[in-house]
Amino acid sequence: MSPFFVKAVQLLLSLSFLIILHELGHFIPAKLFKTRVEKFYLFFDVKYSLFKKKIGETVYGIGWLPLGGYVKIAGMMDESMDKEQLAKPPQPWEFRSKPAWQRLIIMIGGVTVNIILGVLIYICIIAVWGQNYAKGDDIKYGFGVSKTLEDLGFRQGDLLVTVNGEELFDDTDIGHHLMMRSIQTVTVKHSDGTQETINIPDNIGSKIFESGHYPAMSPRFPFVLDSIVEGSIAEKAGLLKSDKVLKIGNRPIKYQTDFTYALHNNRRNDSTAVITYERNGNLKQVELSLASKKTIGVHMVASEKNPVKFNHIDYSFGESISKGLSLGYWTLHDYVAQFKYVFTKKGASQVGGFAAIGGLFPDTWDWKAFWGTTAFISIILAFMNILPIPALDGGHVMFLLYEIISGRKPNDKFMEYAQLTGFILLISLLLFANGNDVYRWLFE
Repeated sequence: MSPFFVKAVQLLLSLSFLIILHELGHFIPAKLFKTRVEKFYLFFDVKYSLFKKKIGETVYGIGWLPLGGYVKIAGMMDESMDKEQLAKPPQPWEFRSKPAWQRLIIMIGGVTVNIILGVLIYICIIAVWGQNYAKGDDIKYGFGVSKTLEDLGFRQGDLLVTVNGEELFDDTDIGHHLMMRSIQTVTVKHSDGTQETINIPDNIGSKIFESGHYPAMSPRFPFVLDSIVEGSIAEKAGLLKSDKVLKIGNRPIKYQTDFTYALHNNRRNDSTAVITYERNGNLKQVELSLASKKTIGVHMVASEKNPVKFNHIDYSFGESISKGLSLGYWTLHDYVAQFKYVFTKKGASQVGGFAAIGGLFPDTWDWKAFWGTTAFISIILAFMNILPIPALDGGHVMFLLYEIISGRKPNDKFMEYAQLTGFILLISLLLFANGNDVYRWLFE
């Protein structure tokens, strides 16, 4: 089975699971408050349904357009833009007839389910599979660091000692922490045995992001070329996976992090990289034209087993609860933290759509990875849905909070225009994100 198909199946299964449970988060409180639900759909049924069946007062179905799902609640201005229903006198079973607090609970139900679901999945993952970690000398060759970190005093081959005076559970997480967490100091052990505490500037995450070289600190290992990507710069230059890379520019290449570092920093005229390599005992050179690219299309694998020794720890179910809650919290925290990078020119160009989400899943089926990615997406969906944008749950929540605080309900015409504006904005963002995916596929 091709990697593309495996990723696509995982993406479809994960999103279907999450969408159904999200919509149940709206459906269940609506029914509890005796509000009529006219439709419950997985995917959108624009003029056509793959399947539908009416049970009681609700039509359950599957649409053909896999961009989400919805519940159509009677008397509510939603993506269906059903103005005819709202033109009639309010009925006791309609959403608009219910007290504001009940409508608020109905609207936050989907987000609440996504948060709870994400945490529950993390708890179960930790209970079933435990956690792996590596510390200190477990990282045999130390860390490779980016030029941004070198400028602060880090050195190639450093080992991590503490972050903000405390040990990390897993030292290999340091690259992620530097981007997403508040870090004031990092203490490292240099390859000469000396220790140094390095002060970290407040804007280190932004500096790393703008450099384009992240993670800025990752375990290094000796490598061989595993494959050359078809149609890539490397293939066009004639590189073979049997070649041994010796230098890029004037920088010797021993570890995979040296390779990445050199592609960023050891170029000729900022647009070409000269690679020196060995083939069948002969030294050769090739000049690659990179322009703005930071990759050339090679896959590298470690030339020896276990350059990073991971330790394993199992937890009881009770212990897994606290670990899962913590993991859920930090997942949400870090996703919110990375949003500051989106509102930059570079960040906007990296916003991704369905291809980017599908890329989160592994090439081969792995249940632990599948559920971990599903938990992550669930928490992302919760955050994205609660944003105060009309047409999203957060937009409805915003107007309901206004109503509760002011005692005034926005009129139907205003809600109609707000919903339409939000819908246009969401479609534009969807086209932009998936357009970025297409651009990267064609040109990067």
